Amino acid sequence: MTTVQDIFKAFYPQYKEKYKPSPEQAKAANDIIRCRTSQLSGHAYECETCGHTQVRYNSCRNRHCSMCQGVNKEVWVDNRKKDIINAPYFHVVFTMPEQLHMVIYHNQKSLYDLMYKCVAETLKELSNDKKYLGAQIGFFSVLHTWGQNLHFHPHIHTVVLAGGLSKQNQWRTSSKKFFIPVKVLSKKFRGKYLYYLKQYYEQNLLVFYNKGKKYENPKQFQRLIDECYALNWYSYTKRTFSGPLAVVQYLGRYTHRIAISNNRIVSIGKDTVTIQVKDYRNNNQKKTVTMKAVEFIRRFLMHILPKGLVKIRHYGILANRNKKNKLNICRKLTNSPTYEPIFTGLSTIEIVSIIAGKDVTICSSCNKSHLRLAAQQVVP
Repeated sequence: MTTVQDIFKAFYPQYKEKYKPSPEQAKAANDIIRCRTSQLSGHAYECETCGHTQVRYNSCRNRHCSMCQGVNKEVWVDNRKKDIINAPYFHVVFTMPEQLHMVIYHNQKSLYDLMYKCVAETLKELSNDKKYLGAQIGFFSVLHTWGQNLHFHPHIHTVVLAGGLSKQNQWRTSSKKFFIPVKVLSKKFRGKYLYYLKQYYEQNLLVFYNKGKKYENPKQFQRLIDECYALNWYSYTKRTFSGPLAVVQYLGRYTHRIAISNNRIVSIGKDTVTIQVKDYRNNNQKKTVTMKAVEFIRRFLMHILPKGLVKIRHYGILANRNKKNKLNICRKLTNSPTYEPIFTGLSTIEIVSIIAGKDVTICSSCNKSHLRLAAQQVVP
């Protein structure tokens, strides 16, 4: 299978001849290139019976690496089992208009944070309104910055518990439909984001580059704000699968996803890369897109998150400060069963064995005995 690593190994030098990556982008690129190679060292394992040796190189553990997210995702999902409540969950997506993409990209850390802030305030305020629910809900948000073709498309996926705790510690739940109309959500989110964005501008907290330099002119920036106010910001909701454990599996689709997975890479040409995409305008039909390999890397690196940015954020009764008390109250009120994580205390190899459905320590030579770490030997 062709991988993101294969593309970076072959074409990243050409990319650097044309573009100058940021420190975060350069680190991610180098980590991807070195992941599970001798450059990161590793350990030697020896069969306890036949003496066959096998070297396993270390992972880079970069959150943007396609080869490092499988185990991380499964462990995260496993740990979330204890938080799941026997109640409806809805998947809500908040998108940003194309007119703001350039400004957001030039101010990634602050304007990504602002996206989270506005989503949280929108959901908290509307859910507390007795017109809709009149209760404190729980939800978590995950930032994605890409579309199918890897162009910049920032949006936030939010999984919302469609029920909550009233001020009298009573459980309130919604109907089968999401308790907040989508149009209300979109307008509230739009108003909050543009209000804060204008404040940032007035406080000189925004920077502009290249084509965005025109927004240093207050009149041009106000035109941008006015244009965005006139747009219908696209948001949508859909109910997740029924049942608490099904919800847990659903979460993993979004939490640790990167810009593109290896299974969407069709082939590498002399200087091109072909990827598979879904055509959302044509009933999600699959088709292929071919681009220059350097362009593929440019697009991929656009989605490297700023250092220190927290990608998965929990709010309401799912926030850490509320889990101990309010979440336990909700569990009792909803008669939610208790789920214990299965990966707690296990080593990475043990976790991989469970995920793979087979014992990965079995010797590949004799297929009988186990591989054991050879005296903590580090392979240079």
